[in-house]
Amino acid sequence: MSTALEAYAAVAGQDVIDQLGQLASRYRGMKVVHVNSTRVGGGVAEILHKLVPLSRQLGVDAHWEVITGEPTFFQCTKAIHNALQGNPVMLPSQWLEAYEENNRRNAERLRPLLEEADLVFIHDPQPAPLLGLCPNRRGKWVWRCHIDASHPYRPVWHYLRRHVSGYDASVFSLASFAQALPHPEYLIPPSIDPLSEKNIDLPADEVDAVRQRFDLDSDRPLVTQVSRFDRFKDPVGVINAYRLAKRFVPGLQLVLAGSGADDDPEGEAVLAEVQAAAGDDEDIHVLLLPPDAHRVINAIQRASDLVIQKSTREGFGLTVTEAMWKGRPVIGGDTGGIRLQVIDFHTGFLVSTPEGAALRMRYLLNQPRLIHDMGAKARTFVLENFLLTRQLREYLTLGLGVLTGMGERIELG
Repeated sequence: MSTALEAYAAVAGQDVIDQLGQLASRYRGMKVVHVNSTRVGGGVAEILHKLVPLSRQLGVDAHWEVITGEPTFFQCTKAIHNALQGNPVMLPSQWLEAYEENNRRNAERLRPLLEEADLVFIHDPQPAPLLGLCPNRRGKWVWRCHIDASHPYRPVWHYLRRHVSGYDASVFSLASFAQALPHPEYLIPPSIDPLSEKNIDLPADEVDAVRQRFDLDSDRPLVTQVSRFDRFKDPVGVINAYRLAKRFVPGLQLVLAGSGADDDPEGEAVLAEVQAAAGDDEDIHVLLLPPDAHRVINAIQRASDLVIQKSTREGFGLTVTEAMWKGRPVIGGDTGGIRLQVIDFHTGFLVSTPEGAALRMRYLLNQPRLIHDMGAKARTFVLENFLLTRQLREYLTLGLGVLTGMGERIELG
């Protein structure tokens, strides 16, 4: 067994790794390809950075490709993303032309690999048209939707549905996210990698150094939200909640930390809104970090008393999972995949308004023992449900079902 697999076994258990090895053995001689729209920024890229190498460690011939595009393409795909999450968005014809033309150009580059692959995972709407642009494909194709599409803006969904209906299967994170499609649909929640720099244990002096770097006072309470600067993450609402809570929690500090993503053209505008809302409050720290600042984010979460993720819509919320893995209770928006992770009064609290978030901040910050107990439960919950090894097991199992047309049972020799 490789050193990497031994390290995962130490966290998840040897029986988990043995089962992955059994599943992976069924892929000998097969090629698996994942395609998404960015190498850095966002949960999909973070998952693939670890999922593909772990697959290869197990002997699977796994590949990861990223499509490219100009600004109009990403404006269109961001609008599609927002529409799937319920915003009534109009897509100008020139945006749709850019969307389809960019996929045609990417298909020219990727077609040899995609058409010879045995199993292809296409992640989210950005590369969805690739299926129809690879007419000589010999393998099975799966569309993996990471977005909360429970109540999409129907005209946009109807357009996208034309591109995704022809897939052999689709995957959603939660049952409530799924839309009816003419093929098998699977549910696979995302996961975190416990061995990544964002999630490994850190020495106390490294956490202290990050505190000093950003002028965070270790003697005063700290609440943090880590996410893209995106309106659906409601960073301005977090600032409003902080101001309400600070009336009852003197000295409270707030960190809003995030980075940009190659496929998100709205980030700069949202960041400007957040900075304006923060004003000259020296206890609000708005941090625009590079996409590879994983250890810094790790340290900030560990330096925090509580972590908040007050999203108004959320596909899953891996920053919630990361914080829980570090033993921090999470105050999360009552939406999407956050509901699957934050169990009220057990691993944190679900809220819908800044007032509700402020109330829970005040409640927890005045009960340090409760913070400790809820944090311990949160870590155990992630260990049992949301580690990378579980997600890979489900991907491998799904793939075998799609490839072989097996029924409800997959027998491992």
